[in-house]
Amino acid sequence: MNSYHLICFGECSSNEKTQNMELHILEHTLKVASIAKEGIQICTHGLIKLAFLPSKTRCKFFSLTETPEDYTIIVDEEGFKELPESEHLSVAEATWLALNVVSGGGSATNSQPIGVTKIAKSVIAPLADHNISVFMLSTYQTDFILVRELDLPMVMHTLSSEFTLLRVVNGETVAANSLGVSNGFVKPKLVPRPIIHPLSSPSNMFCVTSLDPDTLPSVATLLMDVMFYSGGIKEPGASSEDSGHIRFFSFSLIEGYISLVMDEQTTQRFPNNVLFTSASGELWKMVRIGGQPLGFDECGIVAQISEPLATADIPAYYISTFKFDHALVSAGLTPSAEVSLCMGNC
Repeated sequence: MNSYHLICFGECSSNEKTQNMELHILEHTLKVASIAKEGIQICTHGLIKLAFLPSKTRCKFFSLTETPEDYTIIVDEEGFKELPESEHLSVAEATWLALNVVSGGGSATNSQPIGVTKIAKSVIAPLADHNISVFMLSTYQTDFILVRELDLPMVMHTLSSEFTLLRVVNGETVAANSLGVSNGFVKPKLVPRPIIHPLSSPSNMFCVTSLDPDTLPSVATLLMDVMFYSGGIKEPGASSEDSGHIRFFSFSLIEGYISLVMDEQTTQRFPNNVLFTSASGELWKMVRIGGQPLGFDECGIVAQISEPLATADIPAYYISTFKFDHALVSAGLTPSAEVSLCMGNC
């Protein structure tokens, strides 16, 4: 597997660059698409193949996230071939590349993910300050920063003085061409970045988990039910007047590693000992960003959320979708997160 895990040692000084901080530019070229709820049945043949029959396709990067509005698909070019042309399928114009921050010499066996807030000031904020739009995908294993392929030279310019830049080519990690520019890093602005989009928080709690790929066949039918056939059906125990409960489910299969984000009630449908869970059984509270579809051109949305959380040392996952963004903060730190994000009283 290519290096995917994210390690960031706070704000590293320049002389720590080669020792601690590497920015990996992964070899996947990605498409971001939306499937309308009423058109999902047209796409299920290809989606089931991508999710449950990876040996039948050359796809290495696949993610599906269901929200109340639609399904967001992030998929590499090989996987995109499995999706049919349809009026219900909307595709973002850009081709995207996935970036990964790892510790020097990091690998899947010795690196541990620590959340998008830990790269807020070293990666997310400088990119926002250079007007580079990002699309985030946090998984159980790591955090992916998606940037437009056309923006890569500016991304490298922006971060080259703070990170060792590496590219993954044919599975091998090699030095990236710096394009002859350096010292592009801009320290985050001291003035707080205002949050300009409305925030909301659904009532259901969420779990970020995974499972052993070898056990996938044993729960494939259940996962297909959850992914495609359970929309709009209230789980047992859900209050009929609970208007704050929303539908959100994310499945990612990336280089053979599975990540799942689902609400607490959905996890109860799975057999015991199938899902990976922490000893504390940690739950996450969602913050939804946006009152209307955010689009792909606006810069700084992720920074607006991740910077104050980073300042308050609140770990978070962050999942961008075709229309809205979603941050997940530890349920035990929800009051602190609400204060940091000025939810309610600011």
